[in-house]
Amino acid sequence: MYRSSETALVPVTSPPAPAIRKQGPVGRYNLVTEDVRFESREDVRDRLPDILGKALAMIWIDREFADLFSRDPQAVLEAEGIFLPENMAIEFQKPGTDRPRIVVYEKRPNSNFKLRVLYLQLVMMAGR
Repeated sequence: MYRSSETALVPVTSPPAPAIRKQGPVGRYNLVTEDVRFESREDVRDRLPDILGKALAMIWIDREFADLFSRDPQAVLEAEGIFLPENMAIEFQKPGTDRPRIVVYEKRPNSNFKLRVLYLQLVMMAGR
């Protein structure tokens, strides 16, 4: 609806470029829109559950993603641009039920002990 300012009664200038640049997806499965590097346990607890929630949802609906994630969840997250601190590990567990679980552990230096930082598991409930 912009007219040439040569013939307009009132000169009109073009609108400024938008202030927000839309980011494209980082990985194949679009878990994040830009690289995410976690630095601390608190950072992992605050921000990682949202991302892992998306991963769990993908596991329910995408068989290929579920197979990849079950074999090496850390590699899948890194391919998606999600990097955990060096002292953290992630496990995919599917105990005797159909409800998969993702567990994030903090590894202690010079020890085989692992401290569970968080875990996520989808639970579907119906109500009426």
